Parts: sequence; C-alpha cells; structure tokens
Amino acid sequence: MVAAPLEARAVLAGFRCASREPETWTACPVGDGFKLLVCGVGKSNAAGATAREIGRSRPDCVINLGICGALPGPEPLRIGQSILASGCVFADEGIDASPRWIPMSQAGFPAGIDADRIEPEAELSRRLRPLADRVGVLATVSTCSGSDARSGEISSRCGSEGLAEAMEGAAIGLVAARERVPFAELRVASNRTGNRADQGWDLPLALRGLEAIASRLAGALRS
Repeated sequence: MVAAPLEARAVLAGFRCASREPETWTACPVGDGFKLLVCGVGKSNAAGATAREIGRSRPDCVINLGICGALPGPEPLRIGQSILASGCVFADEGIDASPRWIPMSQAGFPAGIDADRIEPEAELSRRLRPLADRVGVLATVSTCSGSDARSGEISSRCGSEGLAEAMEGAAIGLVAARERVPFAELRVASNRTGNRADQGWDLPLALRGLEAIASRLAGALRS
C-alpha cells in the first residue's frame, strides 16, 4: 500500500511492471503474487482502503511503503535512508492541554489495540529487515511537522526510538490487526521535519530508494 501516485510509480518501476498507475482504492496486480493499492493521503483514506481490500481479497500480509519525514534526535534518520517500523504511533490524536499532551489511551479513548501504538507483525518485520537501513518508531500524523516546535513535540511522543513521521501507517496497521492480517511499514526519508525552509527535500533520492526496496521485496519475503 502507498498513499500517493509518485510512490506508486516508484513501486511499479521496482517491480518492472508495465501496468498503468492504479486508481485510488483499486488494487492492481504487479507480479510475484503482489498487488499494489494506492489509498490516498491520510488516516481516513488509509483505514478505509485497507478495510475494503482485506474484505475483498484477504491478503497474506499488508506492507505500507512510502516516503517519510525524519524527526529530530541524537542520531536522526538521514534523507535517503530507509526505516522499518518497530512501532507505529498515533502521534497527534489526543488532548492538547498545553504544556501537557494527553494521548487518547490516557484520556479514556484508546484506539482499541495496544492503545496509541500499533506493533508490526514480528515475522514479517524480520523478513523485511534486510531492506531497511534503520529500525525505529514511525509517527502517524494528520498534521505534518512544519515547525521546529511541532517536530519536537511529535518526536517526544514517540520516545527515544522515534525516527520519522508519515500519515498512514498506524491507521493501516490498526485495521490489519483487527482483521488478523500481518502488517509492516517500510519508508524512505525524503526530508527533515521542522522549519519548512530547512527541511532539505530530496524527493528523487527517496523515490529511487523506494524503487530499490520494491525490487527486492519478493525475495525478502521468500527468505
């Protein structure tokens, strides 16, 4: 699963698939037993498309691929590096009681599975580990971090393992977990989070990395 057309094109190139870019929410065979599904950006699109496709085809697993923004930290993810999620955190669903942040689980409204964090399936993650430069927590947000203050807040909500933010992973993972389908999230950093002028975007580099991951995906799952 990917969110955006640019990500879809990179995955199609990685699979050396001549298929046209699939319509949103419509799965497209790409060879080696895989289907590509473009869900659209954000948690609502991600959850809806995941539930619809699982209901239709009952896949063996769901892998969320895409780009992400690197969070600040002592050893931040570099632009172009890939990350395999060790956990997917709903990082901006809660109560802003400044300066305190109250996640939904503490407010009495957990997401339903492991409160505010979704755990990728262990065996699937083990197979995908050789495809990633780093392993760490990925934040799932509705509002991307365009200021240093916001970036720092999201990073703090992910704990010491927090490395990046994106907009779909935890939502896809929540649906997959409820349906008992193994899930993993694997992304490539296209930019830094924080002040917009300092984000250092390199989208071509990130998309080349995503293409390379897609080209190795079938082999990783056969290992």
